[in-house]
Amino acid sequence: MSIEAVQALAKRDFTAVNQKILTALHSDVVLINQVGQYIVSSGGKRLRPLITLLAARAAGYEGEGHITAAALIEFIHTATLLHDDVVDHSDMRRGRETANELWGNEAAVLVGDFIYTRSFQMMVSLDSMPIMRILSDATNVIAEGEVMQLMNIGDPDTTEENYMNVIYSKTARLFEAAGAVAGILTREAGGDDFEKELATYGMYLGTAFQLIDDILDYTATAAEMGKNTGDDLAEGKPTLPLIYAMRAGTEEDAALIQDALVNADISKLDAILAVIEKTKSLDYTHQVAVAQAKLAIEALRRLPESPYKEALKTLANYAVERKF
Repeated sequence: MSIEAVQALAKRDFTAVNQKILTALHSDVVLINQVGQYIVSSGGKRLRPLITLLAARAAGYEGEGHITAAALIEFIHTATLLHDDVVDHSDMRRGRETANELWGNEAAVLVGDFIYTRSFQMMVSLDSMPIMRILSDATNVIAEGEVMQLMNIGDPDTTEENYMNVIYSKTARLFEAAGAVAGILTREAGGDDFEKELATYGMYLGTAFQLIDDILDYTATAAEMGKNTGDDLAEGKPTLPLIYAMRAGTEEDAALIQDALVNADISKLDAILAVIEKTKSLDYTHQVAVAQAKLAIEALRRLPESPYKEALKTLANYAVERKF
């Protein structure tokens, strides 16, 4: 199954999600409408809500609650993007100026707060304590992950284990929640209980997705990624390609990368890219990502065969094959 076939399979549900998002974004405050519409309309893969839609159908869910769940999960993600761009001093995302670049940090943070809180209003409308528990816990862990990442900035001694913990918290946890919510909706509607399997699928998929993002930061062009090449290094973020390159390279190679991380300096980016190529750190990172994607697919083993199950497998493969 192709990624286009996956999108076609989910088109009806996704159209309903987009309408739900537009309706929920409305506010009597003009600035909220302006910033909210801008960030939501700026594109993005929307994999998290897609996971919820496909997972619910794969589990046999026939209701409409997954539409609200998918929309609010996208809201949580959108709020984190608004806040992240302020923290990272980013001026470009998805090929467009960031909201903080256009409206200022204050507006970006406050509208992010609005979108966060609107997601919780939508959560309440589902009238499910298990879903509220999963999503409130996930939102809290995401915040912890962002703080953990902040603490790692400029730290060349960050270990691979520590970094994997960070990306689980800041990225994979919301993917995990997107799958778990689909399982809960199905169970509460009287269907089979696949919450654990779908949560596990989301966790591994989210980890693979973030690892590929780490690779693309050093391989994709600004036009492809929608942000500047080498942004992670410019922000002093020790991602897995750099962590492995320091471990596998010479003392001089490690010193070069360490200095760049400590000083958030990309003036020697070409030399660092040469070290990354020499140590095959991108190959290593890709191998880790592929292993995670395979675990995601394995987690679906107990689900009944269906086009939706195949679509979830396709998403896992797409996460590690994508070029942007």
